Amino acid sequence: MDPFSDTLQRLREAFRSGRTRPAEFRAAQLKGLGRFLQDHKKLLQEALAQDLHKSVTESEISEISLTQGEVNLALRNLRTWMKDEKVTKNLATQLDSAFIRKEPFGLALIISPWNYPVNLSLVPLVGALAAGNCVVLKPSEISKNTEQVLAEVLPQYLDQNCFAVVQGGPEETGQLLKHKFDYIFFTGSPRVGKIVMAAATEHLTPITLELGGKNPCYVDDNCDPQTVANRVVWFRCYNTGQTCVAPDYVLCSPEMQERLLPAMQSAITRFYGDDPRSSPNLGRIINEKHFQRLQGLLGCGRVAIGGQSDERDRYIAPTVLVDVQQTEPVMQEEIFGPILPILTVRSLDEAIDFINRREKPLALYAFSTSNQVVKQVLARTSSGTFGGNDGFMFMTLSSLPFGGVGNSGMGKYHGKFSFDTFSHHRACLLAHSGLEKLKEIRYPPYSVCRLRLLLMAMETRCTIL
Repeated sequence: MDPFSDTLQRLREAFRSGRTRPAEFRAAQLKGLGRFLQDHKKLLQEALAQDLHKSVTESEISEISLTQGEVNLALRNLRTWMKDEKVTKNLATQLDSAFIRKEPFGLALIISPWNYPVNLSLVPLVGALAAGNCVVLKPSEISKNTEQVLAEVLPQYLDQNCFAVVQGGPEETGQLLKHKFDYIFFTGSPRVGKIVMAAATEHLTPITLELGGKNPCYVDDNCDPQTVANRVVWFRCYNTGQTCVAPDYVLCSPEMQERLLPAMQSAITRFYGDDPRSSPNLGRIINEKHFQRLQGLLGCGRVAIGGQSDERDRYIAPTVLVDVQQTEPVMQEEIFGPILPILTVRSLDEAIDFINRREKPLALYAFSTSNQVVKQVLARTSSGTFGGNDGFMFMTLSSLPFGGVGNSGMGKYHGKFSFDTFSHHRACLLAHSGLEKLKEIRYPPYSVCRLRLLLMAMETRCTIL
């Protein structure tokens, strides 16, 4: 027996009935999602603490508050986003109506990861619901406590004929992907992203892939090392480094490395105390498998700061590595932990060349008191997102699209970009049923004169909409 066929059939029938299309229905679902976040904030915080040892502050900022902000934004702008978008016309279509209609795809599948299990499940869901889709949400089984809350409590706040949560691991996800969906939204690693994309290809299903990669951080000699250290250490260790847009390695001169190391040690001590293990503000690695992988990376290069670990507590200290070789494992895979390698370069050109010889990252950072240096890094590289003189604060702006490029993903979301991602933009032209005499210029028998007139009429003009 297929464990998903009845659920998917129920959702498809609800979509075909037109139930999800009215603005009133979409708004009701978004309000339900908002009530879920408000009513069960403490439950979600407890689940996040159990899964990732997240502090209340980090849970509030990066999980609950950002998601609530997306809900509020969608509710304020829903009717505007849904309106037909009029477009300019040419002379040949001047008396017609030309517009883009934003339509739901149908049945959408959202597969979310474990590192931000509330945010990365529900922010895409906001876009899918606002766009009028029925949705299957597949949260990560690795963050099991948060998964349980999403599976058991969230459906009570949404129309269960139009929304379902599916639990399970890779086997269940594989079975789910055998079914045809109208849109798939996946957040995770490039390795699993390729599997999801292959499954989507079987049904020619459109897809968004939010992946990861190794995010470079260039630090120019013209910097205040303590300011840079404060920002880089905080963003590297936020959520214990288990963040897809965290800086994954630093490129700087040998002289700047010598200035950065004591500044980074100072920042770590100020943020997490003399014994970071006892700090309530530093989380833990999600599970034993990821802990063992990170512990292996501690053997790369030379430990300049930190390096301590405790398997029983899944604790990895904030760690900085130096004398790292490009061929070592820590430079071959996304770290996803509180470990930061520093590699030295002789110039800005060498740093840019180093970045460009690798896969395009999800995020790229540049620090310099010279705006010209920051702008050079921006102009001469490619990445999904870019931060000049700061870390991933761009994630707090729903006015900016978030997504990768190349190996770090495809597609974008956040704010209106989420609504657009989960909407089919349908091109529409409504012509007058009469006025046939004006249309006759298009018909055979063709002539040079008619061709000339028709080409003129087809030129795009900025006309009254």
